[in-house]
Amino acid sequence: MKEFNEIMRHWAIATGLATVAVDVDGNYISDCYNFTDFCIKLTRGSKEGLRRCVKCDREGNGVYHCHAGLIDFGIDLLVKGEKVGSVIGGQVLPAQPDEAAFRKVAKEIGVNEDEYIAALKKVNVRTEESINAAAHLLGQVLNEFINAEFERTYVKDIVVGLKEGVEKTSALVTEIMQSTQELKKLQNRQKILSLNASIEAARAGEHGRGFTIVANEVGNISESSSVANERVEKLVQEISEVVSHLHDEKKFEMLMN
Repeated sequence: MKEFNEIMRHWAIATGLATVAVDVDGNYISDCYNFTDFCIKLTRGSKEGLRRCVKCDREGNGVYHCHAGLIDFGIDLLVKGEKVGSVIGGQVLPAQPDEAAFRKVAKEIGVNEDEYIAALKKVNVRTEESINAAAHLLGQVLNEFINAEFERTYVKDIVVGLKEGVEKTSALVTEIMQSTQELKKLQNRQKILSLNASIEAARAGEHGRGFTIVANEVGNISESSSVANERVEKLVQEISEVVSHLHDEKKFEMLMN
């Protein structure tokens, strides 16, 4: 919002037009620039004038003539096509004013006519063409800015999520590696058990034939488990290398910035 306000402030200084940003409910979300006493103190200061101004703020789009006779503008602020607010402003005259017409407005909204005309004489005069160009320029610049900020924040969130995912994956890889080490110990015990069983079966001779078959199967299972475990270890190692590469803090910092 600091940078957003700076863009609006510099634009207001350069053009002399009033401006403020509002959210979708019409609440001010930025500082107010170049607001005139004619509009804020007098026109909006009366109950009827405020009612008319609020109606113009709500219904006005692009560059338009307000109920009091000034030129205002309303430019939508869009993020990915969704309206998130508006920039409204203007409060300038397209030409030298017709005092009689403004005295009529003052009478309708219940404001002192002479005070109203005195404030009117302090309002800037700009051609409608220059107002239109300035308003659309501000809208384009602010929309480019907020969409760029949205993309930067969105990518940052993705990177944060990726980093958390990598950290969880790294923890899981460590856990799997620990489990494969435990499995290795079990396989070694299986091999010893198979060897002992084979020795006992040989001693038993003919009576140990069935026991020999069981011992051989235990040995085969142990060997198959060992091959599978080696394959798992290799895959886990490859995953670990990828995770370590992704887990590089400097890379994440570069993406975050």
